[in-house]
Amino acid sequence: MDQSSAVWILIALALVTANLPFVVERSFLVLPWVQIGEHKRPAWLRWIESLVFFLLLVALGYAALALIGRTFVSGSDVASAALFLLKVIGVFAVVALLLGYSGWRNKGHELNKSFFVRLIEVLVFYALVGTLGFAFEANIGNAFQQTWEFYVVTLSLFLVLGYPGFVYRYLLHRRKKS
Repeated sequence: MDQSSAVWILIALALVTANLPFVVERSFLVLPWVQIGEHKRPAWLRWIESLVFFLLLVALGYAALALIGRTFVSGSDVASAALFLLKVIGVFAVVALLLGYSGWRNKGHELNKSFFVRLIEVLVFYALVGTLGFAFEANIGNAFQQTWEFYVVTLSLFLVLGYPGFVYRYLLHRRKKS
């Protein structure tokens, strides 16, 4: 994979994931507190389930770094490019399954996510896209050490990419159905 295609993939993915929490009412995270409309469960079970969910998310990030970042892709070898593409699609599928668990668990319940929950989802998506960016960078071969300024700037850019979803959710006045 060349640098230009990796950058465009990350920009497109960042645009989609930054707006997703604002556009979709379904929860993407297993949180330890009860959201409005969610069915009641014991507090200890919620905390354990949330801890396991976030540990799986972190483990998936490390697995993505290992699978994608350490893969050798030769431009002339079709088999290595196909294997790399299969690894990327596999990571996307596992992430989609893991993030879809919370919505599946609350199936049949109408949730009302708060702004705080949406903000946490945006931050989790930022971390996932950033992890994929580091994996692409390691795959290309130029892994650089980043300082706090890098994370502040990229988080600000990610939030700016999420502005259309924010406008759609909170600033557009929708007509109420009568």
